[in-house]
Amino acid sequence: MGIVKINDELHEEVRKASAVMVRSINAQAEFWMRVGMLAEANPGLSYTQLMAEQMKHAEVDLRQVADV
Repeated sequence: MGIVKINDELHEEVRKASAVMVRSINAQAEFWMRVGMLAEANPGLSYTQLMAEQMKHAEVDLRQVADV
């Protein structure tokens, strides 16, 4: 585990977003970093497309979730 220093304003935004998304502050920051890395590696894909690819890769069956 490493330490990443960010400014206070960004930390506050991560804190607020983490509460909305029901994630820890660290999990929210990690999620945004992963999405950013995916976006840079796949500039032609939208956020929705990136998430769909990740769900497919993880073998998540969204039909099962929708039927709940």
